[in-house]
Amino acid sequence: MGEKQFDYYVFIDYSDNLIGYIILNKEKIKGCFPWINKLKHYRRIKRGSLYLKAMKNMFERNNVLGSLEKHKVTELRYNLELCSEIFEFCKSKPDSNIFISVDDRQYLGFMKLMNVLDGKKFTIVKEGKLIPNSIEHKLSFIIDTLLNLKRTRL
Repeated sequence: MGEKQFDYYVFIDYSDNLIGYIILNKEKIKGCFPWINKLKHYRRIKRGSLYLKAMKNMFERNNVLGSLEKHKVTELRYNLELCSEIFEFCKSKPDSNIFISVDDRQYLGFMKLMNVLDGKKFTIVKEGKLIPNSIEHKLSFIIDTLLNLKRTRL
């Protein structure tokens, strides 16, 4: 995190009965700077529904989903399918350095499956180990917000 330059950033997160991921290309991260600081961790927000409505509008206004390489939010029972999509993406980018942040609850299972790929080009970190206020930590709030928008059906 921090010093090392990555070509792609993958964030996998879990919320209630939902799991999702986003993939960002490093070239599109600078376009996120104007709005990324508005994102917060949902559990720390006092007025969650107002926050989510504001974030839904912000996502639409700034075309957040359009700035992502790939994204998906699905039910937790499809987590193997979701992981296989991420592995396919990683295999399609053999010369790229890829940063992967995995939700703490999904980390062990993901690491067992990760043995399928050559780990030399990957940096895999538990979400809880992200450095607060780092760009990686702030980017992880994108999938957190997407999951909460889907969960609350806003």
